[in-house]
Amino acid sequence: MWVANNWKDYEVIDTSNGEKLERWGKYILLRPDPQVLWNTPKKNPAWKHLNAHYHRSKKGGGEWEFFDLPEQWSIQYKNLTFQLKPFSFKHTGLFPEQAANWDWFSDLIQNAGRPVKVLNLFAYTGGATCAAAKAGASVTHVDASKGMVTWAKENAQASGLSDAPIRWIVDDCVKFVEREIRRGNHYDAIIMDPPSYGRGPKGEIWKIEEKIHPFISLCEQLLSDDPLFFLVNSYTTGLAPAVLTYLISTEVMAKHGGHVISDEIGLPVSENGLILPCGAAGRWQK
Repeated sequence: MWVANNWKDYEVIDTSNGEKLERWGKYILLRPDPQVLWNTPKKNPAWKHLNAHYHRSKKGGGEWEFFDLPEQWSIQYKNLTFQLKPFSFKHTGLFPEQAANWDWFSDLIQNAGRPVKVLNLFAYTGGATCAAAKAGASVTHVDASKGMVTWAKENAQASGLSDAPIRWIVDDCVKFVEREIRRGNHYDAIIMDPPSYGRGPKGEIWKIEEKIHPFISLCEQLLSDDPLFFLVNSYTTGLAPAVLTYLISTEVMAKHGGHVISDEIGLPVSENGLILPCGAAGRWQK
């Protein structure tokens, strides 16, 4: 498992009974987590000193209960700064486990010895975009949500990347890739973090089990003659790491050589030394 264990401003303090107790900077949040199927004693005092608690509804969805939490605050990861705010469906605008991927591809970009063009698809609030740009890449950031792209720009600015070569695109990812192929554009690296289910700006439906293979095949056409890496991240529990390996092997490795490795991604739990599973990633590199 790839573990994001270099955080200072974030930690999973403890886990029990379907919930994870987290520290985001100086604030303690309690949020549901479908992987936490165990029920262990809640000994850590932080369980009783929450700044916010997201309650899952039995009907689906849920709502935040706030005790003492600002509308927005920031945390740092190495030389990156991220703006956080609690919003719908339990999220804060950042997935800390992705730092395991940021570290991996940042090293590749820094050691490439050449300019690197990165395409970040389903790019959300720009964690990977900021990490790649900070490592020296030029990045095209694509997300269907205008609000997410605005948030990503704020993160880039907070991270000192206002003048970095980042292209901000609000568009359906599939349609954008199809247009880039027609334009003859190419990228040295592709990052994608597709949702399990989603809708594009014009109601386009995305179901990952149906769409992921043809989409990887489509994206492969955008790779340059000397590509550096190809990263697929998945939170969908049905997509095992081995499935990601096969998908990337058949479409990317078969045409460009190199090698593929996939694994679970996780976060360390301070209280008990467990590693909390947080999805999987498939990584191809030359």
